Amino acid sequence: MPHDHSHLNAASGDKRVGIAIFANALLTVAQITGGIYSGSLALIADAIHNFSDMASLVIAFVARKIARRPADSKMTYGYGRVEIVAALINYTSLIIIGFYLIYEGAMRLIDPPEIAGWTVVVLGGVALIIDALTALLTYSMQKGSVNIRALFLHNLSDALASVAVIIGGSLILLYDIRWVDPAITICIAAYILYLSFTEIGGPIRILMLASPPDIDAGKVIEAVEQVDGVKELHHVHLWQMEENMAALDTHVVVETDQLSEIETIKTKIKSLLADQFNIEHTTLEFENFRHTHEDAAKIGHE
Repeated sequence: MPHDHSHLNAASGDKRVGIAIFANALLTVAQITGGIYSGSLALIADAIHNFSDMASLVIAFVARKIARRPADSKMTYGYGRVEIVAALINYTSLIIIGFYLIYEGAMRLIDPPEIAGWTVVVLGGVALIIDALTALLTYSMQKGSVNIRALFLHNLSDALASVAVIIGGSLILLYDIRWVDPAITICIAAYILYLSFTEIGGPIRILMLASPPDIDAGKVIEAVEQVDGVKELHHVHLWQMEENMAALDTHVVVETDQLSEIETIKTKIKSLLADQFNIEHTTLEFENFRHTHEDAAKIGHE
């Protein structure tokens, strides 16, 4: 069964995400309007980022709903991985947006336009309040979910971008330094790219069935092979069913005189894996040492 790993119950978490969607929708409309009126690319950049946040929130909201569905004949492992897919979509969208904003900022650095500083400062202040509120709404939910963590980083970067927009608008008002607006846009974009490339590896690892980053496959094999009656392991597959659910399936070779003790050996292995490595889902295929695969790969299949 999929699990909601946040510290809030499902209904409360959904309500928080719903509020965040509504707030970001209003903010996006206001910022795009204000950016066009004022001529500020930084404000439009922040608006586009907020729009991506709103889209990300919608994706995450739907993903949370789907992830709670029980396993069925079509999805025998359940629907929990949909949140990993949602996170990958969100990070990918951030990367595309980041590169686009760098391009637009560079073009405007060459020929900085006139900018209405007061509009930038006021809307930047409103954006900062909403971004900070959205970040707070998702903070307590993001510690155990890569899906919600992607949203939290979206909103945190938005809040920092809003601070930068306010500073840029103030400098335009005080000193008419117009190049600061596209320069801040490029800084915002660079920060977006940094966060995205830093975090996108997690969802990719899970979808590629990589070993959990905090579990050493070699140590797992070594520990299991120390269990009484176990001769060796081969065809070991260590992966993550969901973000916080490690799984192992492997062939366990036992001594011929231990075949009658297979149930006892299995219980010992499962307890060991759960206690030492937090691996709760295991599939063990036992083999008689006399009939084991010759030259079998220790990890994976040939």
